[in-house]
Amino acid sequence: MSDEAARGPRAPAFDPRALPESNATAYPPPLRDANMMRWNRRISRHAGLRNFAVNLTRIAPGGQSSYRHAHSRHDEFVYVLRGEAVLETDAGEQVLSAGMCAGFTAGSGDAHRFLNRSAEDVELLVVGDVFPGDEVSYPDVDMQGRLQEDGSFRILHKDGTPY
Repeated sequence: MSDEAARGPRAPAFDPRALPESNATAYPPPLRDANMMRWNRRISRHAGLRNFAVNLTRIAPGGQSSYRHAHSRHDEFVYVLRGEAVLETDAGEQVLSAGMCAGFTAGSGDAHRFLNRSAEDVELLVVGDVFPGDEVSYPDVDMQGRLQEDGSFRILHKDGTPY
C-alpha cells in the first residue's frame, strides 16, 4: 500500500463512514422515542454543501427512518445501500432490497417512511432539497414541521400550537 493510500483521501474527498453517527431528532417527546433506532451521518454538512442534503442513514432492526411524512417543497431520493427496508407510503407497503431506490416529489402529498423489520441493519443514502419554508405533514401523528430561514426545523401540533 502506498503512503498516500494509507493516509486516506484528501479534501474534498472523504470517507462518509468515518463521520460520526447521530440519532438526534427535532421530534418532541413522546414522539422522539420511536426514532431512537436510526442514525444519520450528515455527509453534505461535512462537505459544506448548502443547497441539498445527503445523509447516510442506518436503521437498526425494529427501527424506522421517521414518521410517515410528506414535503411541500422538498424532493427526496432514497437508495437502499444495504439490507432490506420496508417502504411504507399512502399506497401501502413494499420491500426494497439493496440496490433499489425510491423518489418522492415535492408537493405530492405521498407520506412515506422506511422500516427495518429484518434482523440486520438497513443502510440508506438519502438525498433531498433544502428549501426554507418547506412544510412537512405527518398524517399518522399530531405533528407538523417547517424548515425555518435559519435552517432550523420547527415542530408544532397539527392545530399550530407549539410543543
